[in-house]
Amino acid sequence: MGQEIDLLVNYPRTKRDVAERGAEKSEADRAIARRFGKEFFDGERRHGYGGFHYNPRFWQPVIPTMQAHFGLTAASSVLDVGCGKGFMMHDMAALIPGITVKGVDISEFAIEHAIEDMRPHVQVADARELPFDDDSFDVVISINTVHNLARDECGRALREIMRVSRGRAFVTVDAWRTDAEKEAMIAWNLTAQTMMHVDDWISFFAEVGYTGDYYWFVP
Repeated sequence: MGQEIDLLVNYPRTKRDVAERGAEKSEADRAIARRFGKEFFDGERRHGYGGFHYNPRFWQPVIPTMQAHFGLTAASSVLDVGCGKGFMMHDMAALIPGITVKGVDISEFAIEHAIEDMRPHVQVADARELPFDDDSFDVVISINTVHNLARDECGRALREIMRVSRGRAFVTVDAWRTDAEKEAMIAWNLTAQTMMHVDDWISFFAEVGYTGDYYWFVP
């Protein structure tokens, strides 16, 4: 089993009004968001990001943490599962010149609108059936993605992450430690279908054979 580690410790945090978001979101909004189309990325805020655009302040502070943890160099290869428009990949390639980065996302819209320099390196694909051979990448990273699948399918995606990696991986998933955090998560959630207490996630990782590193998203 990997370790619990916050590799996004330097990702800028924004103030979240969880109660307001919970009151505003309907099941219809969640259904639209789960299509992961234009409405989710660049539509109204109640359907997702409300405009998903590149800003170096988000991922550039995070890449050095990942680089140090995994020992990434120009000779390394990294896959981003749930890459969106490729913003993290762009900053990783800029800050670690020569590194091989690839990305997949279920969203045709995101891939079609990927940041320009990453377009040759991204493709539409399903996390449950990654289009790569075994042991293809030194590291596989998946941020707030696999929890968007139902429990069994989430397990399948985690197994796929381990299959295509050479043993190193990192995922973040929706989770809670307290009843208050659970209430906040339920109110905040827009797309996740699998949310659990952190202890249940750790048991689930062992059950499905995920041995990479992990951390939690808590609103």
